[in-house]
Amino acid sequence: MPTIDSLETLLTNELRDLLDVENRLTKVLPKLAKASANEELRAAFEEHLDETQEHVTRVEKALKMMGAPVKAKPCHGIRGIIDEGSEMMQEDYEEDALKDAAIIGSAQRAEHYEIAAYGTILAYAKQLGQDQLINLLKPSLEEEKAADEKLTQIAESVVNTDAANGDEENEEMLAGAGAGRGSRGSSGSSSTRKGNGRARGR
Repeated sequence: MPTIDSLETLLTNELRDLLDVENRLTKVLPKLAKASANEELRAAFEEHLDETQEHVTRVEKALKMMGAPVKAKPCHGIRGIIDEGSEMMQEDYEEDALKDAAIIGSAQRAEHYEIAAYGTILAYAKQLGQDQLINLLKPSLEEEKAADEKLTQIAESVVNTDAANGDEENEEMLAGAGAGRGSRGSSGSSSTRKGNGRARGR
């Protein structure tokens, strides 16, 4: 493993890490879109896929600006987030809205990771006077923030509400079934008591 001997080297390392993040997410986003039941959520993932593909190009340009090889460094952080998201998508969900809510949570973990990564890189670039690199990558940071806000809006306005309503409907169904069983049980007891009464009368 090479020595980190300067802020320039640290910046380059972060860029290589980010390149792996963006490359992996270009493969994950289509899967999230396909798994989403909500049309608005699906469209948001498809739109962000186009942005993410552009993000890859920008990070590659940034590495060239730094005079570094355009080569990704394996990012264990995003791998963990993706693996956790994959496990989540294999769960059994009674309602589509519940699965969509879980998908949004997983996607936002990745968005927050990217926002932090871009923020760190831009801070290093500012310290080093790398204005051209800042101008190149700042739009990506803004797009990541917008994507995160879009997911929050979809969750709060539609998906979480539908997921909560599904829980209420299930509770009402269970309560209704319980009442029905209780009613049948009472009728049976009443008939028995009446039969016993007639037997005593005779």
